[in-house]
Amino acid sequence: MDLQSLMTSSVFLNRQIEEKKQLHWSNEARIKNAFVSLDVELSEMANTSEWFKVWKIHRGKSEPNKTPKETLLYEYVDALDFYLLISNLKNWNHFVLNSQDDLSKIKQLKKEDNLDKQYLAMKRMLFDAYFNHSGDSFNHSWRLFLKFGLVDFGFTEQEIETAFNDKNQINQERQKDNY
Repeated sequence: MDLQSLMTSSVFLNRQIEEKKQLHWSNEARIKNAFVSLDVELSEMANTSEWFKVWKIHRGKSEPNKTPKETLLYEYVDALDFYLLISNLKNWNHFVLNSQDDLSKIKQLKKEDNLDKQYLAMKRMLFDAYFNHSGDSFNHSWRLFLKFGLVDFGFTEQEIETAFNDKNQINQERQKDNY
């Protein structure tokens, strides 16, 4: 997975949106908005996978003409986009780029049967990154997020990269259509 390329695409789309929407906001406002957006996208990812809905036999939502796995993948890459954007806005790119070499190690980690604790830890670290400006917490949250995708959800690097690029293209088209 070419994380540098994905990050470049994320930043380019964000700048394109800001320009088109004529958003003139402080860096702090940008960062705050990106953290809120990431929080919402992570919640949508959880809601789509439905791992926490222990009362359901068949878990996983799906959009028309998509499998539950494909639907979840698109929610996952929406969150990925905001992780990449935040890393750029906070000058934490090195955490993302340094994880490139660790992807094979992450893929060797044990798949969790119950994702509740891992999800809560990921969100806690994300909030610590925002409120305490902790790059280490962001890095930990990021790596837990990678584990979600590569291990717990079982996506391949190629599936993630392809879905990210597809979704980025959709988002660029949306901007042309005044989304």
